[in-house]
Amino acid sequence: IVRLHGVPSSIISDRDPRFTSRFWQSLHQALGTKLKLSSAYHPQTDGQSERTIQSLEDLLRACVLDHLGSWEDVLPLVEFTYNNSFHASIGMAPFEALYGRRCRTPLCWYQDGESVVVGPELIL
Repeated sequence: IVRLHGVPSSIISDRDPRFTSRFWQSLHQALGTKLKLSSAYHPQTDGQSERTIQSLEDLLRACVLDHLGSWEDVLPLVEFTYNNSFHASIGMAPFEALYGRRCRTPLCWYQDGESVVVGPELIL
């Protein structure tokens, strides 16, 4: 994340010891990042992340079942799919929100709205 987007201004996390140790507290202080901890046993506090994780799990499960491979093999396809899918909360795909344009994809869109993948090997 930092390599691509810079240091975040805040991070929401559960109360995992990895994020509550003195090391991480010192790192957050040095980076100027505010650490926001969710309530114990209440993952709904970070609903946005929980929803994203659920969507990614669903995509991974569907791709692994469809391609009969391991999740590591289909992860690039899942990432591409997620980043180019419409998100109602932002009114566009994450790729479009980040780059200000729609992603050129190896999909053919037919008049009836059905999409067909022309070359999935281009993504994988």
